[in-house]
Amino acid sequence: MGATTVHSPALTYFSMLSLLSLCPPFVILLWYTMVHADGSVVQTWNFLKQHGLQGFLEIWPRPSAIAWKLIFVYGAFEAALQLILPGKRVEGPISPTGHRPVYKANGMAAYFVTLVTYISLWWFEIFNPSVVYDHLGEIYSALIFGSLIFCVLLYIKGHVAPSSTDSGSSGNLIIDFYWGMELYPRIGKSFDIKVFTNCRFGMMSWAVLAITYCIKQYEANGKVSDSMLVNTTLMLVYVTKFFWWEAGYWNTMDIAHDRAGFYICWGCLVWVPSIYTSPGMYLVNHPVNLGTQLALYILVAGILCIYINYDCDRQRQEFRRTNGKCKIWGKAPSKIEATYTTTSGETKTSLLLTSGWWGLARHFHYVPEILASFFWTVPALFNHFLPYFYVVYLTILLIDRAKRDDDRCRSKYGKYWKLYCNKVPYKIIPGIY
Repeated sequence: MGATTVHSPALTYFSMLSLLSLCPPFVILLWYTMVHADGSVVQTWNFLKQHGLQGFLEIWPRPSAIAWKLIFVYGAFEAALQLILPGKRVEGPISPTGHRPVYKANGMAAYFVTLVTYISLWWFEIFNPSVVYDHLGEIYSALIFGSLIFCVLLYIKGHVAPSSTDSGSSGNLIIDFYWGMELYPRIGKSFDIKVFTNCRFGMMSWAVLAITYCIKQYEANGKVSDSMLVNTTLMLVYVTKFFWWEAGYWNTMDIAHDRAGFYICWGCLVWVPSIYTSPGMYLVNHPVNLGTQLALYILVAGILCIYINYDCDRQRQEFRRTNGKCKIWGKAPSKIEATYTTTSGETKTSLLLTSGWWGLARHFHYVPEILASFFWTVPALFNHFLPYFYVVYLTILLIDRAKRDDDRCRSKYGKYWKLYCNKVPYKIIPGIY
């Protein structure tokens, strides 16, 4: 079974080259701008204009021993929690080759243990999280190189010792490396590499860094600004929602369709800890005072968006779990019964939900997600554009994902998808797009 032919070689070369050449410098420049250039793109731009490539190489931090140590200890701690903590046995979706992955759902426990441990280390003065902030550049630099090595190892493993039948080469080295060889790579029977990179390393680092920024501001100023509290709280609520729903995430495109290659692993190991956390990074040395009323308005709006985003996912999950025999918004759901053929030639049926949140638009749940990211960035106010980079990036990412998802469903469901689109005509924003 070769790799899926969704990705043309030309597109892969282009996206891989741009990812390799543009994203690492961008991560470093974002960090530099937030931490050393007052969050001002103009200031960084002027510095680069003046000092050229030489200046850029000077601001690129070398991965230090302490950075490697912090990354290693954190990674080992998360891997240990993933293996040791008890959890309910959960089955993932059946893959095209008929393989069904089995997981141990202990994300919420791992998340709780991680945060309690991290805050306790600070509280009892065993380890000061500001160290992480002070060495952030070196940590990102180490992650950039480290994740490259990690992906090379994954590529070799995919050739030499694939974990399941859901793997294979496309015959093109670069495509294999970039889009991945294996759908469900594991070490041994139970250590799932994708759960580790996507959830336990990537998403967990988001929460750990959000707390780090908060503590750093406290250490530096003796107090935490209300803007920082709103930002940290909303990010933590979002990440808590993620871990609460982690078993549901294992059914999404990231896990069930995208193979473990450079594209996904680099994103989780480098992009999430740097770009996703950037609004908090900016707030550390830009403490904005919102005033209680405005702070509360933003907080409530943000929590509401995260709740709606969660409720969308919950609604669809409940609908699938009960095979459509549930109530949605107080009444029986309207649905389309679609049949499709698997790669092995079997005919199967799927239910497509067309009421509730899912009747508003095919990907309505992206709206509250984008709004939530706006609400945890808006405490930074509007002096600089850079804190809003994540909001813009997320919007582009989700519009692209909606398109990829639609294309996949169109080829999978055919005429049923047409029916579905007639019933739910809008892609993301009801009435507009």
